[in-house]
Amino acid sequence: MTLILTGSPTRYGEDHITGDNGLLAEVKSALPRRPRVLLVSAAPNDRGFTDYVLESMTECICRSGIEPAGVTMLDRRNADRAPALVRAADWIVMCGGHVPTQNRFIHEIRLKGLLKGFDGLVMGCSAGSMNCAERVYSHPELPGEAVDPSYPRWLEGLGLTTRQIVPHYDQVRHAEVDGLRLFEDIIFPESWRHAFYTFPDGGYIISKDGHEEIRGLAWEISNGQMRQISDENRIYTFMNVIFISPHFPQTYSHFCSGLRANGANVLGIADAPWHELSDELRGALTDYYKVNNLEDYGEMYRAVAWFAHKYGKIDWIESNNEYWLEQDARLRTDFNVTTGIKSDHVSAIRNKSEMKKYYAEGGIPTARQIKGSAGQAAVRAFARKTGFPVIAKPDSGMGASGTYKLCSEAELADWFLSHPDNYGAFVIEEFITGLLVSYDAIYNSEGQPIFENNTVFPTPIMEIVHANSETCYWTNKTVPAKLAAIGRRTVKAFGIKGRFVHLEFFQLDRDREGLGRKGDYVGLEVNMRPPGGYTPDMMDFAHSTDVFKIWADMVVFDKAVKEQGEQFYCAYAGRRDCYTYRHSHEEIMSRYGSNVCMAERVPAALADDLCDMAYIARFKDRKEIEKFFDFVCLK
Repeated sequence: MTLILTGSPTRYGEDHITGDNGLLAEVKSALPRRPRVLLVSAAPNDRGFTDYVLESMTECICRSGIEPAGVTMLDRRNADRAPALVRAADWIVMCGGHVPTQNRFIHEIRLKGLLKGFDGLVMGCSAGSMNCAERVYSHPELPGEAVDPSYPRWLEGLGLTTRQIVPHYDQVRHAEVDGLRLFEDIIFPESWRHAFYTFPDGGYIISKDGHEEIRGLAWEISNGQMRQISDENRIYTFMNVIFISPHFPQTYSHFCSGLRANGANVLGIADAPWHELSDELRGALTDYYKVNNLEDYGEMYRAVAWFAHKYGKIDWIESNNEYWLEQDARLRTDFNVTTGIKSDHVSAIRNKSEMKKYYAEGGIPTARQIKGSAGQAAVRAFARKTGFPVIAKPDSGMGASGTYKLCSEAELADWFLSHPDNYGAFVIEEFITGLLVSYDAIYNSEGQPIFENNTVFPTPIMEIVHANSETCYWTNKTVPAKLAAIGRRTVKAFGIKGRFVHLEFFQLDRDREGLGRKGDYVGLEVNMRPPGGYTPDMMDFAHSTDVFKIWADMVVFDKAVKEQGEQFYCAYAGRRDCYTYRHSHEEIMSRYGSNVCMAERVPAALADDLCDMAYIARFKDRKEIEKFFDFVCLK
């Protein structure tokens, strides 16, 4: 089925379907040479009006260069023949008129069921376009409707689209109903957690092959505001984006909000009940599928299949979470989603041992490494060559979980004894001293960065977790040129496109043979996801921007639309409940209140790495960061 939603297919004063924005060409391409046309009345009991619409629509079709085999009006007079008329039609036109009146008629004739399997063209005009929606927004139109509390503003429609339109922009933008402004007083307040689309006659929404687009000048009305989203002779594409586990971490709802703001269908899959999702997330999701277990691939497969059946081809599958990398890749592979990493490449960015090959291809120095599966004798010989300490960490893992610092042969032997069944799942690396830094970036489909960031971790998370100490780190105003260069080279070596990445490097604190000179960068890990915890928020504060929106801009537009403002240093200081600190929360806020951007309890699942209480502040001067850390964390 091809679906076209218009206010009117003709421009004002024209007597034929307009060729602007390719409308007439799309209509003709969807029809046989001599189509059988069925018009569905919006005033089925008004014979005079219905006959006028039949006559004028027939003339319009013929003047557009289309020779119909026949044009029939479906109204009260032939409603009993609706099944046969629908089956015989090549082109069904949902006529304009009064939305609730037409809505009652389409339910009486069970048109929704009759259209199942229909393989022709459905065109909506005005009220007909509105009634094509799954959930119809029927704004007041006639006198008395705006002040009538029983007037039905939400109706069940044909379910051919999720798009809700406000037709005839030029005619209704400044219209009033019962003394109320249609847009400012009625539609805007009712647009919270909804998106309505409005455009002049001659513009349209087209849906075919699982994709929806707006053609021509158009605006979106959502959350009480209206913004222009397309220009004349331009195309605005709606995408079907599946976001997995959008409720955790809690900030990931911002990614969904960015996608929804860009017009995407945001389809969430998670294991939480709908009512437990945040208001922001519920408002951002077009649809939601609850599974019992996110790790059950059968359930996940069925969830994606359901969305594909309901919304058409899936354009994007993402969780932005390293834990789900392999499952994301498998789902993309099984559903042929080409905008992301598939199963045949996931090991290269998931397994630390596989990463080495790509680092080498890009000429990026890395710490020497051996797999635990080589056995204790080989690992002991490796450690003697590199010197102790060495680091043992899961080959496929994330964060500091399961990471061990082994300082002697005795500790190495004990480690093997304590991992008799899974030492082969680890890699052992030489220990490098230096400053841990990250290169964070969002890359478009051409492999070009549209946003870059640098974060500095004076104490690695591994040491913070093992020592149960405070977490303190900061985001830089700018990315050092040498780090940007090696970060971009790493991205190219790994073939990364269309992703948010978090690449970790050591900046050497001394010359090291085979690795580089003091101040050089050594590759540590690539993470095909945003940095964890509150770091994305810190990027927002540091660069006066919205990285969640920039990522959504990359997904939908393949470029950055959101700009950056004034640049700051942004610092994170975490405190643990098990310690007593010299300065109270009130004292911190009294001293740094003008700098603090966020102060809140950390979710329990993140507390090992990020402590129990987070204070995030931004500063213009780098020297203020250490003073802030000292004040917040002084015991």
